[in-house]
Order: sequence, then structure tokens, then C-alpha cells
Amino acid sequence: MIVVVCPGQGSQTPGFLEPWIADPQAKALLKTLSDAADVDLVKHGTVSDADTIRDTSIAQPLIVAAGILTLDALSESDHLAKSSGIAGHSVGEFTAAAGAGVLDATDAVRLVGIRGRAMADAAALIPTGMSAVIGGDESEILAKLDQLGLFPANYNGGGQLVVAGELAALATLAEEPPAGTRVIPLQVAGAFHTSYMLDAVETLREAAAEVNTNDPMKTLWTNKDGSVVAKGDTFRDLLVGQVSSPVRWDKCMDSFAAAGVSGIIEIAPAGALVGLAKRALKGVPTVAIKTPKDLVAARELIDSVA
Repeated sequence: MIVVVCPGQGSQTPGFLEPWIADPQAKALLKTLSDAADVDLVKHGTVSDADTIRDTSIAQPLIVAAGILTLDALSESDHLAKSSGIAGHSVGEFTAAAGAGVLDATDAVRLVGIRGRAMADAAALIPTGMSAVIGGDESEILAKLDQLGLFPANYNGGGQLVVAGELAALATLAEEPPAGTRVIPLQVAGAFHTSYMLDAVETLREAAAEVNTNDPMKTLWTNKDGSVVAKGDTFRDLLVGQVSSPVRWDKCMDSFAAAGVSGIIEIAPAGALVGLAKRALKGVPTVAIKTPKDLVAARELIDSVA
């Protein structure tokens, strides 16, 4: 089984879409997605600086649009159809929804534009952030978070837990890390996937209620608990709820293993999820699609097991 995985916020870098839109067809698609998201994705994917594309309202549609460009390229050669499953990390679940046929690509990006703006608004209410905690004993880390009033946001597996909450508490965590851990502040402007995002949930729920869904055309896993979702409207509801609930990427990878995964392909902007897979799914071949040149390796991996 080949699983396509779709990255979340923080994977974008300045100019990363430049090689993609050298293809006129891809550039036309990106312009269409820009209109849907109400964000100039061509500009932000090519010339905007790191601080600009770190903005949640820009980063989220930019990442999903990049994934859709990759999926479109894989579809041209029928290689997306040959893959058996798909899953996304955080906002990458919207990319996965498009790849599985649950959402139309323009609907997915339109909802992500709304999601990004709503999460940015919610993050502006109280100074919050996120940090990665590497290593250590999970139970001890969770006890420390409870003590500081922090929350687990992303259970990433491979010995990585992303935590979120108020900046002062995160600073204390960095100064007094649990035994055997490293605490790395992340460049995100909010405590995503926690109760701090409840206002954004309601905004997204209203918008999502107007969107049509289809049942998945391939195996589709949810961040909620790593289970397979068979109904499109169920997955749409999960997309809304995950804004304020933890991402269980560890459970998604457990499910990949249980399903007999034989290869992982991470679509653009790739790197983070392949890195986690190499630690948690040792021995499983991986391909990170960062530029169109990487499509060759991805197609070869799919053909090798198809």
C-alpha cells in the first residue's frame, strides 16, 4: 500500500512554488485557487518573504494549494489513482480531502482561506504559541503541561510532541524542560488545535455546512484518532472539529503500519512528514516531493508496488 501524506503549517519556505508554476497549466490552476481562497497565492508562493508567508491566513491556503498542484501532477499520469491511501497533517487534511475526492479542490482551498483567517483572528485575542518537545517520557511531559496550563496539540510520533498555550508558560517550559527533552519554540502565531481556537471552529462550521461532499475514493485516515473515514460528510465534520482538537499523527502512522504500508509519498511542501515516517516506520521507502523533479521518484515508487 502506497500512502500519500499531506503536510501542515510550517512546511512552507519563500519561493517554494516558483518551480511549480513554470508549467503554465499549474500556474493557471494556482490562479484559480487564489480566487477561491481570496489570497494571492502566486505572489506569496514566489516572491513573499518568510515573515509574510508565516502569517496563518496566508500559510494555510498556500500549503494546501501546493499540495493540490502536486496531486494534479500525479493525476496526469494516473499515479495518484494507483496510490491506495491518503492522509493529511492538520491543515493538510483539506489537501487529503481534495485528493480523496471528498471536497472539490476549489471548495477545499476556499474553506482553508476562511479557516486561516478565523484562526488568525482567534490567535490575536491572547498571546499564545507552540513549541516542539523532543524526547522524554510522554506521561511526564503531559504532567508538566498540566502543571503549566499548556496543552498537547500535535502527537507527531517518533518522539515528538508539539505543545501549545500562553507564551509565558511556554517560556517556563523551555527554561524548565522535562527530563530528557529538548524544547524548541515554533514560528507560529497561536495555540492551534486547542480550546483557544473555539471561535474559529464556529466560523468554519458555518462555511463548511454549505459545501457538498463525496465519499472518499481511496482509504482516508483522520487526525482525530487515526481511523479510516468512509463518509464524506463525516470527514467534513472532522475537518471542522480538528481546529481545536489535538492532531494524532502518531495514530495515523500506527494505522498505516497496520494496513501494510509499503511506501510513503509526501507531497509539496514536503519534508516534515517523511522525517517522522523514517523514525516511526523504519524501513518503509519514502519520497518527499519538493519540486516537480521529485515526481519521477514518486512515480517510480508507486509503479514498484502497483
